[in-house]
Amino acid sequence: MEPSLIAIEILNGIVLGVIYALVAAGLTLIFGMLDIPNFAHGAFYALGAYVAYTAMSHAGFPLALIAAPLAVGIVGIIIDALFIRRLARAGHTYQILFTLGLVLIVQESIVLIWGPNPLSVEIPRGLTGGIALGLISFPYYRVFLVVVAALLIAAVWIVLERTKLGAIIRAGIEDPQMVDAIGYDVDRLFTIVFGVGVALAAIAGALVLPLRGGQPAMGNELNALSFVVVVIGGLGSFAGAVVGGILVGLVQSLMSIVFPAADEVAIFVAMAVVLLVRPQGLFGRR
Repeated sequence: MEPSLIAIEILNGIVLGVIYALVAAGLTLIFGMLDIPNFAHGAFYALGAYVAYTAMSHAGFPLALIAAPLAVGIVGIIIDALFIRRLARAGHTYQILFTLGLVLIVQESIVLIWGPNPLSVEIPRGLTGGIALGLISFPYYRVFLVVVAALLIAAVWIVLERTKLGAIIRAGIEDPQMVDAIGYDVDRLFTIVFGVGVALAAIAGALVLPLRGGQPAMGNELNALSFVVVVIGGLGSFAGAVVGGILVGLVQSLMSIVFPAADEVAIFVAMAVVLLVRPQGLFGRR
């Protein structure tokens, strides 16, 4: 096996990993922190790709990266305020059933608006070509994708861990009655957090669009993988989402050259190993 091929697959694994980490970071907010089992997270990822496609057609790629998370985040806020927040009082079973139904609603809405055929877009102007790394060349766009995803994850972490708003959100998760008593609307805060979570999935879809294109069910596989990443990293842990995402991306990418038929199986094997050693995940608390 050539060293250059291994190096390329490691770099591709990092690219896959940061996408998984970005989606899982949003799921960490919703599932790990708010305790909402959002099985429609992958559908919001797909919706973000399609919104970005429309925005790119009319306003270019930079505005598409703003329009996709903004539009999908607003949709998420509306859905949480009208349905999921109310279903929280009834228990997880109703939230799970609702979000599973939401997957079908989003997919069929995509088919009705954009059609059933797969779509593709070109790499944005200015990000074509590649950077020379010794014997290999790595595309500029993939480097750009890694940088943008890393900056977004870091920004959300800073807000949650280093700002007053983040302290209020964390306090609301630990003791919502107390936060309500001091004058903050916990339900409204949680609805905003839900919107931010699905917006992260949406911008991941927008970033992947020039690489993989889009199709209505593109979020189904990523939905399962994002739950795997969250479980490996540990519920509620941003560091876990990042490390888990990169680990899953590397495993999938390297297995594609070692044993391609088992690249997806290897991910779930890795999750099983982590759970056997640390049931709370790599960075989770018991």
